[in-house]
Amino acid sequence: MNAECLTATGTFTVRPRADAPAPIVPEIGRMLLDKVWSGDLSGQSVVEMLTFMTLVEGSAVYVAIEVVQATLSGKQGRFAFYHAGISERGQQRLTYAVVPDSGSGELAGLSGELRLEIVEKVHRYTLTYALAGA
Repeated sequence: MNAECLTATGTFTVRPRADAPAPIVPEIGRMLLDKVWSGDLSGQSVVEMLTFMTLVEGSAVYVAIEVVQATLSGKQGRFAFYHAGISERGQQRLTYAVVPDSGSGELAGLSGELRLEIVEKVHRYTLTYALAGA
């Protein structure tokens, strides 16, 4: 069953948490972040992120899992994102998507991908998504 493709837009703010666990390997950074989502996706999330910076300027990677408790276009629930960001000598690529089968509540069956744009330190998102059974 194919669900209709929908779009949600808005902004979010990010705040680092002081209680992040210490990294096990010195070259790998570890962070906990709190987010507040506004717009069509409205709520809160917690992100756990691992980072690695190379010795080459502009080359690095991060991977993260994010648990979101929110309302998406009027439907309440919980789901998870996974992200992977790669910067190769300044050229950046980002994957930011809903973890399959992670939705619960009215967001059960959620799938989708998020596009992120940061302009003047404001994080703007466009989430292209589907809700199975909606």
